[in-house]
Order: sequence, then C-alpha cells, then structure tokens
Amino acid sequence: MNGERPTDVEPADDTSFVRPFIITGGRAEPLQADLRLETLVVAVGAPDESLAFERRHIVAVCAQPTTVAEVAHRVGVPLGVAKVLISDLVAAGRLACRQPAELPLQMLERIRDHVRAL
Repeated sequence: MNGERPTDVEPADDTSFVRPFIITGGRAEPLQADLRLETLVVAVGAPDESLAFERRHIVAVCAQPTTVAEVAHRVGVPLGVAKVLISDLVAAGRLACRQPAELPLQMLERIRDHVRAL
C-alpha cells in the first residue's frame, strides 16, 4: 500500500460524529410537512432525562420561541435532521409551533448571515 491509507476508511480521530440517519432513526421526512425555516417552535415544559440527547437539547434551545433554522444551527445538526426531530417533539407534545405572519427584519438578517456562513 506504500504507506497510503485506503480511501474507503474514515479517519479514526472523528469519533464524535454521529450520522444523521442514526439520530432520526433512519427517517428523512418529518411528520409535519409544513415546517419551514421561519417556523417558530417553543418548548412545552422543561427538558428531562426521558429525551435522547439531541431531543433534550432542542427542547432546551426552545425555552424561548426559536426558528427551525436557528434550532438546527444551535444544536449542530443539518436542517433536515432538525425538522424530523422537531416534528417528533411536536407530535409528542414537547414542542408547539406556529408560523409567523411576518418575519421581523432582524430575523431575516440572521437567516441571511447563517446562509452566507455555509
């Protein structure tokens, strides 16, 4: 092999990475099809030990109304994963969501800045 590492082997130093399909249980589509980037989600109650790590983190992040895009950013998961987890938590009665009539300018600027950072 001439000292080269095979290309199909992942680096050993990335042990903290969890594949998104593991977090969502293999699902790619959220239970709620109407979740948009600007949908506001808020926790119903406090996070507790009955929730898995990412779900507990989402409930904690949503102590104050937070957009779906902001949840994905703050929890550190792809947007699709965040939508699946949020919809599961809404179905379980742990989160409530509402579509804002209009986005405030500050929110639009934050979304723009996050998209540019990608």
